[in-house]
Amino acid sequence: MNLKRSAEINIKKWYERKHRKPLVIRGARQVGKSTLVRNFAQKNNLALYEINLERNPGFVKTFKKLDMAEILREIEYLCGKGKINFNNSILFLDEIQAAPPAVKALRYFYEDFPGLAVVAAGSLLEFTLSDHSYSMPVGRIEYLFLGPMTFEEFLQAKGETDLLDLTGDYDFKYNFPDSAHQKLLKLQREYLLVGGMPEAVQRYVETGDFEEVIDVHSSIIETYRDDFAKYARGSDFLRLQKVFDYVPSAAGEKIKYRNIDENAQARDLRKAVDLLAKANVITCVYHSKSSGIPLKAGKNEKVFKMYFLDVGLMNRVCGIQRIPLSTLESRDFINEGKMAEQFIEQHLLYSGRATETPQLFYWLREGRSTNAEVDFVLQLGSEIVPVEVKAGKSGSLKSLHRFAYEKKSNRAVRFDLNPPSTMKVSHKLGNGDDTAEVNFILLSLPVYMVGQLSRLFRGITL
Repeated sequence: MNLKRSAEINIKKWYERKHRKPLVIRGARQVGKSTLVRNFAQKNNLALYEINLERNPGFVKTFKKLDMAEILREIEYLCGKGKINFNNSILFLDEIQAAPPAVKALRYFYEDFPGLAVVAAGSLLEFTLSDHSYSMPVGRIEYLFLGPMTFEEFLQAKGETDLLDLTGDYDFKYNFPDSAHQKLLKLQREYLLVGGMPEAVQRYVETGDFEEVIDVHSSIIETYRDDFAKYARGSDFLRLQKVFDYVPSAAGEKIKYRNIDENAQARDLRKAVDLLAKANVITCVYHSKSSGIPLKAGKNEKVFKMYFLDVGLMNRVCGIQRIPLSTLESRDFINEGKMAEQFIEQHLLYSGRATETPQLFYWLREGRSTNAEVDFVLQLGSEIVPVEVKAGKSGSLKSLHRFAYEKKSNRAVRFDLNPPSTMKVSHKLGNGDDTAEVNFILLSLPVYMVGQLSRLFRGITL
C-alpha cells in the first residue's frame, strides 16, 4: 500500500527549485522518511541512487577524504545503475547519522555539484554529532521536518475520501451533518490508539486488528531503546530511558525533574531531555509571555511541558493492550485528557512551514489567588491566539477568559467533541476587588478538524 503524505508536495517544490541545496529530512526513526523519498522518485520517474550508510559502514572512509568525484563513483558502482544523470536523478543518503563525515560532505555536494539533487535522512543526528568536532553545514543545506501521519492522512489511507472532502470544504454557513460527525469521532478515536506511524497505519488498514498494531508499536519502541544503547552509555543511557518512559504518562504536565528521577541532578536530566527533543522523539512546549509577535521572544526556558512523538506510541508505552473495535466507542480511558492533548499537539506542531524547526508554546499564569493555563498559544496571521483542548463535550473556559483579558485577544480556539461552531463570548471576570468584561469570538472545532484550523480561522470575521 502506498501511503500518501502531504510532505511529497514539499519535496516536489524543493526538487523543482532552480537553486536547491541538499535536503535533509529530519524526523524520528520510522516516521516514513525513506519511504517518502522512494515514493517521490517513483512517482516522478527519477532514477534513485540510494545508499544506506548504516548498512554500508565502509563508506565512512570514502566520505572522510571529501573527494566528491570519488564519492560519486563509489555510489554509482554500489547502486549498479551507471553514471548519475543530474537532470533526472536523486542521490539519497539514508541513515546519514551512521557516517558523520557524510554530514560534512553535504556542503561540498552543494559547492562542487550544484545541479545534483541530494537528499539525506537520519535519526538521532545530534546523538552522533555530539561526539564529533563539526556540526550541520549551516547555509549549505535545507531542512524538511517530518512527523507522524496526520488524521487526514489516516482518513486517506482508509479510503474515507467523502469525509476528507466534507471537512476540507466545510463552511460555518452550513450545519455539519451529524452522521458524518459521529463517524469522524469514531475514526478519530481509532487514530488515538493506532497513531500516525506509517507502518502502524498500514497494518491497521490492511487488517483492522489492533493486535497487529500493538506488535508494530512494540517493535518501534524497542528500536528506539536499541538506538539509545548505541549512542549513550552508563548513566547517560539510564537517564534517556527514564525520560523516554516518563513523558507518555505525563504528557501536557509542567515538568518537575524530581518527578522523572528524584535521585538525578536536574542538569543531567535536562541534557537527556534536550537530546530526545532534538531527535524529535519528544517535544518541549515552552511557556511564552504571549505579549507580542514572535512568541519565541517571550519564551521561558525553565517552564515547559513535554509531549511524546505519537499518540499511538504514547498509549503503548503507557500499557494499553488489545481493545476490540466493538467496544472502542464505549471504552473510557483514564488518560483521556492527555490523549486528546497529545493528538492536538502533534498536529499543531507540524502545521507550520515544513522547512522550519517545529515549535509550540503555551501560557501559564501562576499567582497567589489566580492560576490559569492555556494549553497552546499560536500565531495565526498577525494574531496571538489561545487554544484549549477538551476531551469531552463541555468544560470550563476560565483560562481562556483570563488570557483574553490580559492579552486583549479578539479570538480564541477550543477543540472538543462537539460539531464545529462559532460564538461570541461575553464574560464578567473577577479582577481583584473589581470585575472586568471580556469579549471575544470563540472558534469551537471538533478534535478531528485540527487540520482545518488555519483555513477556518481566516474565514471568521470580527
